[in-house]
Amino acid sequence: MVLVLGTSFCHMLLGRELKLFQGVAGVVRDGILPGYYGYESGQTAGGDIFAWFVENCAPASCAAEAQRRGISVHDVLTEKAGALRPGESGLLALDWWNGNRSILMDPQLSGLIVGLTLDTRPEEIYRACVEATMFGTRRIVQAYRDAGVPVRRFVACGGLPYRNRLAMQILADVLGSPVEVASSEQTPALGSALLGAVAAGPDAGGFGSV
Repeated sequence: MVLVLGTSFCHMLLGRELKLFQGVAGVVRDGILPGYYGYESGQTAGGDIFAWFVENCAPASCAAEAQRRGISVHDVLTEKAGALRPGESGLLALDWWNGNRSILMDPQLSGLIVGLTLDTRPEEIYRACVEATMFGTRRIVQAYRDAGVPVRRFVACGGLPYRNRLAMQILADVLGSPVEVASSEQTPALGSALLGAVAAGPDAGGFGSV
């Protein structure tokens, strides 16, 4: 499964058999590579949730610390959130800030955070949002597996894998699996270049197949 992790998340998988089930947004034969069914699902918000919190909820003290240290507010919160043990804050979040695409397909749903107290710290909320988002991915993966579609390997691309190590570690922990990261930080552009070379064909200096 290729995990495109950015402002929102997209999950793409190749399968040899057609399976229709709750949670898959689309299945197209030859839609990704010839001879395979291309499965696709997604989350309508990923990095956008973290950015929302930084832009609207992070206190001035976080911004001041970030400026003093010459790093971003994201970096400050990630560092502090990384020092927390899983479940330490007691917060539970749901990542439907922008509705739910997979598996419920309902854009009207909304997110929530349960367990807030006057002692809750910004980094605890930030971590809860990260955990919620990654558990959302796990729920999608489980829907595939429950339908008999095997998911054996994870490869991540997009902006998030190169910018938020904590989020990637939580994702791997939640999935119970290593998550490989694509070597190119511009995977969609690289893919477009590959397809362009195939479209040009060998006679124009391109290639005959992907």
